[in-house]
Amino acid sequence: MLTLSQPDVLAALAVLAHPIRLDVFRALVRAGPDGVTPTALAGLVQPELKQSTLATYLKELVAAGLVANARAGRNVRYRADYDRMNGVIGYLTENCCAGSACAVEPAAASCGC
Repeated sequence: MLTLSQPDVLAALAVLAHPIRLDVFRALVRAGPDGVTPTALAGLVQPELKQSTLATYLKELVAAGLVANARAGRNVRYRADYDRMNGVIGYLTENCCAGSACAVEPAAASCGC
């Protein structure tokens, strides 16, 4: 699992602290490692979402390291960065339960994508 610093985690949490950006990120997580185009993503989140607004949200998620993008022909595909996501979760749960056995199963605390 990727180990993140506190500033990295704070940047990720700050970006996710917005309802539509959180919805966008969760839609990308559901889309899987192949990702989706912005047009398809808008349909998954809010069909009435303006492309310019979505582009701004995606830019912020990319800057925080939670989302990656790659050209696929004439399109750009966006995908969740599962390693980074798991790094944020790992940072939040590090040293949980005061060193005792956790109530949360490790498989439930991270994504195997």
